[in-house]
Amino acid sequence: MGQRRKAREMAVQCLYSLEFSEIEESYREYGLLNEYTDILLSLAEAENMHSDSPVYAFAEELVKNTIINIEQIEGEIDKLADNWDLKDIAMLDRSILSLAAYELLYTDTPAAVVINEAIEIAKKFSCEASGKFINGILDALHKEIKQKQQGNLTT
Repeated sequence: MGQRRKAREMAVQCLYSLEFSEIEESYREYGLLNEYTDILLSLAEAENMHSDSPVYAFAEELVKNTIINIEQIEGEIDKLADNWDLKDIAMLDRSILSLAAYELLYTDTPAAVVINEAIEIAKKFSCEASGKFINGILDALHKEIKQKQQGNLTT
C-alpha cells in the first residue's frame, strides 16, 4: 500500500471518529479543528508512526482542509446524492465522500486517482455497495467541476 493511500485511510478514520463528537452545530468547524489532532495522533501511534512522518503530514493536511471546507463539501455531496439526505448516508461513507470531495474540489490530484482511492477505501472499510455509491457521487462531482472549468474557459 502506498503512503498516500495510508494517509487517506488515516484521514477517513479521523473524520469518521469526529462524526461521534458532540459539538454544537454553530461551533462545528472550530470544535472539529480542536478535536482532530488528538484523534489523528492516536491513529498514528496505533500504526507506530511519528507525527513528523510524511504520511502523518499528508493525513493532517487532508483532515484539516476537509474540516475547513466542510460546509461547501457537504453542500456538494447533498446536491449530488439523489434521493438521499446527507444525514441518511452512512457516517463512514460520508467521511470517505467528504475527504474525496475535498481533494476533487481543492487539490490538483487527478480525479481518477481520488475516485479510485475513495472506492478502494470504501471496499476496505465498508462494503462493495458503498464503493459503487461513492463512485457515482464522486463521478458526478467530477463532471460538474469539469463543466464549470470549461464554462470559465469560454467566458
